Amino acid sequence: MVGGGQLARMSAAPAAALGIDFRVLAASPDESAAQVVADTRIGRHDDPSDVIEFARGCDVITFDHEHVPPAILEQVEALGVAVRPGPSALFHAQDKAHMRRALSGFPAPRWDVVTGVQDAIDFAHDVGYPIILKTSRGGYDGRGVWRIESAADLAAAMSVPLPLGAEWLVEECVSFVRELAAQVARSPSGQSVAYPVVQTTQINGICAEVIAPAGDLADDRAVEAQRLALDIAASLGVTGMLAVEMFDTGSEILVNELAMRPHNSGHWSIEGAVTSQFENHLRAVLDLPLGAPTPIAPYSVMVNILGGDVPNLYSAFRHVMARDPRLHVHLYGKEVRPGRKVGHVTAVGTDLPALLDRARHAADYFMGVIDE
Repeated sequence: MVGGGQLARMSAAPAAALGIDFRVLAASPDESAAQVVADTRIGRHDDPSDVIEFARGCDVITFDHEHVPPAILEQVEALGVAVRPGPSALFHAQDKAHMRRALSGFPAPRWDVVTGVQDAIDFAHDVGYPIILKTSRGGYDGRGVWRIESAADLAAAMSVPLPLGAEWLVEECVSFVRELAAQVARSPSGQSVAYPVVQTTQINGICAEVIAPAGDLADDRAVEAQRLALDIAASLGVTGMLAVEMFDTGSEILVNELAMRPHNSGHWSIEGAVTSQFENHLRAVLDLPLGAPTPIAPYSVMVNILGGDVPNLYSAFRHVMARDPRLHVHLYGKEVRPGRKVGHVTAVGTDLPALLDRARHAADYFMGVIDE
């Protein structure tokens, strides 16, 4: 797995259970996965020599982020190593403009690629302010995304240099009831499974909470969202996990963004599903039969722990664990910095309001928002 973040770290346990020899390419020995994976190689994901040397002796290469240049992955494939998802599929998650063009037949917000401020102003006049401005490459967790209220906002935002190879993407600002995510796993042989559609809550561009399955989402709309994700996975030739982030407007479901890897919206599945997203990602890229994505309880709630006023997260264990022995805590081994994802908590059960209260209380305690 290229990338040494928390997604690689959480892939280590199912890899061990399956008896898979699991190797990670991390940028430094301090990264999340490097702390727990014995076969960790240190190198850069954008350095051809580092990636190619890492790939030697591997059967399959996969990812915990989408940032490896396609040209490097094509060199890896030339070595006879399977790359899953492949470079052409992964590029749709690397470049939002490319993704929009490829998904032109799927429901989406109105969008356009613009070359300058005046083009963006013209788009805004057509759809109305506010609009969303994005860099097509390099953005994540709210970076590279601006909510634009005026022509002056556009001029200020577009004065920022674009990442190499990127374009300016403008989209209408959708009035939505809630945000959803549909996750599917797909193997090279074409087997696919769909997880329950979840409701996500974003704060400052970062996923804060996930409810699985999405509360009071009608069965036919849930099936519609799952079908969209399955069709996109097949259309783009995705292998492994695919997360499709969506807007629910109340009358239709629109495709927002894609992630071709395990995703924050699926962390609940570690305790809340028969087969976690991490195990199914490994099964999929190895072309093993996929596991059941079935929930084991009516609801699972996941709340992210962001860096706050508690530098030593371990110090919160005694209170959190004693107060709620049924809660599941995952810490990522990261240095605590304000707003950084450093862990998550999951609660599984039948009473959704109670699950939310329990998970939020624990996360708030880890972040120093509360002290009791």
